[in-house]
Amino acid sequence: MSFYESLTRLEQLPFESIWKEATAADVQRALAKDWLTEMDLLVLLSPAAGPYLEAMAQKAQRLTRAHFGHAMQLFTPMYLADFCVNHCTYCSFSSIYDFPRSKLTLEEVRREAAAIAATGLRHILILTGESRRDNPVAYVKACVEVLREYFSSVSIEINPLSAPEYKELLEAGVDGLTLYQEVYHQATYRELHVKGPKRNYRNRLDAPERGCQAGFRSVNIGALLGMYDWRQEAFLTAMDARYLQDKYPDCEISLSPPRFRPYLGDFSPESDVTDRALVQIILAYRLFLPRSGITLSTREPAALRDHLLHLGITKMSAGVSTEVGGHTSGGGTPQFEISDSRTVSEITEMLYAQGLQPVFKDWDMLGLERV
Repeated sequence: MSFYESLTRLEQLPFESIWKEATAADVQRALAKDWLTEMDLLVLLSPAAGPYLEAMAQKAQRLTRAHFGHAMQLFTPMYLADFCVNHCTYCSFSSIYDFPRSKLTLEEVRREAAAIAATGLRHILILTGESRRDNPVAYVKACVEVLREYFSSVSIEINPLSAPEYKELLEAGVDGLTLYQEVYHQATYRELHVKGPKRNYRNRLDAPERGCQAGFRSVNIGALLGMYDWRQEAFLTAMDARYLQDKYPDCEISLSPPRFRPYLGDFSPESDVTDRALVQIILAYRLFLPRSGITLSTREPAALRDHLLHLGITKMSAGVSTEVGGHTSGGGTPQFEISDSRTVSEITEMLYAQGLQPVFKDWDMLGLERV
């Protein structure tokens, strides 16, 4: 069994009527509970919860401090390659765009690693476009072997792999997997993914579970908010996370709530995800999944990120570039435009000012234990 079986049931729920009929009393009952059901989650994502965001925020902050203290994990992405065979209507790396593609050599990977490590960061997320020909597992593995000299934790955000391939990368030194479904609504998924292996919805949906099975320490999932109705997408993301958390208790399951950002094309998202909607999503995630990490990326403006920190966020990116080689050379094509361009030191100062503890390293795979 995979989450797909649960998804086929959940997709049949009468979402619009549930959200229309939710009442203030339903929200109050959900807020009074220690453990929430799927119906409670629907209520917290409904319009009825709008007037209760402050109460949700207070409970979210209590839960976050109880489970995570005042720590804020910091990391940055490193783009290894932008070769991609998929035609995704919302992405700059789509195969239909004609721009000079690039791929780091191992020496360039080393230079990028040294530059990032000089900022103090010891957790890194490596990304590639989706092309098994240009970015094979062997290439990613070779890069990881270099990166392990500089970082205590290396996570991947690449094309979906088989469980044995994930196991191979685990043995090479990868300990975390990030993979977004992009959009859970299946008809919309087919419309947005026009060509390439990414059209295989089920293969992508099941990939995080294959990562859990392979033995990764952490798995991070999410939907690209704006592709479809944000309430339904947030609901299905949270249900996916609970499925993984219940089935694989030894794996740290986290969520990200990324909103669509501009890119090379002229794609316009279907759903307008306002700042207030983003707040509601983050709060619902925290109340429904008290033990799950929540990552906030530089897609969001600096001022907004600063205000969201105490609502349930446990991990932030800093000193970000979405270009291949962007930490040392730059000049490439960004996957998307970032909104918060602050350096690692600037983010660190902000966190201290907010009463939070920036964490540069809390894990070392060599010892297989937290530090």
